[in-house]
Amino acid sequence: MDDINACRPKIIMDLEALNATNAQGCVACGRKFSLGDTAVLACGAWGDGPRYIHENEAVQDTRSSQYFERGYYMSLKAGA
Repeated sequence: MDDINACRPKIIMDLEALNATNAQGCVACGRKFSLGDTAVLACGAWGDGPRYIHENEAVQDTRSSQYFERGYYMSLKAGA
């Protein structure tokens, strides 16, 4: 993920974003992105930094305003 993407935590998938992300698809749900999908830059159990995932697969932490993959966020909360 480039540093430029860190400035855009929420995007609507356009052709450029699709070309950059669809090789691996959404790491949270395994589906491919489509034009017009809303995606967020989120942290998750994949461990190699934030990636774009479908917005409905993410939770935004109210304290940090950062997005997390839903299952990962629940595991963090359970361990706290």
